[in-house]
Amino acid sequence: MKPFAESSEQNKEPILDILKIEFEGRLRVLEVGSGTGQHAVYFAEKLPRLHWTCSDLEENHAGIRMWLNEAGHDNIAGPLLLDAREDWPPLAFDAVFSANTFHIMSWAGVQGMVRNTGKILSPGSKFCLYGPFMYDGKHTAESNAHFDSCLKNHDPLSGVRDVSELRTLMQQQNMELARDYEMPVNNRILIWEKHDG
Repeated sequence: MKPFAESSEQNKEPILDILKIEFEGRLRVLEVGSGTGQHAVYFAEKLPRLHWTCSDLEENHAGIRMWLNEAGHDNIAGPLLLDAREDWPPLAFDAVFSANTFHIMSWAGVQGMVRNTGKILSPGSKFCLYGPFMYDGKHTAESNAHFDSCLKNHDPLSGVRDVSELRTLMQQQNMELARDYEMPVNNRILIWEKHDG
């Protein structure tokens, strides 16, 4: 049976509204942590000029393939096997998209993903990151604080990430926070732009 994530179904339209703006002029998008594959299928259909490449850990590949095969879109590829904790092979993309990944990863995983993303993006490219975030050690809502506690109870290495700490990581890869969008259910979309080193 095809996997299904209710959260992906609920947030796909608000995310699409931002991607229409931010991915204007982009051609090749790498999605890191494609999960079920729902986002890839939806965005590839709604943004047919983009070539969308899925990636995730191997245990999610079968589900992603079910979604991709059923959709039959010719502008989707993958899934690639990418682990944020390891070095990625040489890749060429002008945009990266990732949803609801940083808070379920360890900090070492976050560091690895930022490092790898920085390597594959050329100046002028964008990294679109969706999820819950903290600002200067403070949550944006009580529900996010509760969510953060639940995450850490399940896995002490996970947790909602602080934008100020992400800025430091991104700057090491010549990426700056260009825009910060408020999204439904206390989530955000952070747009990081790659600059010349």
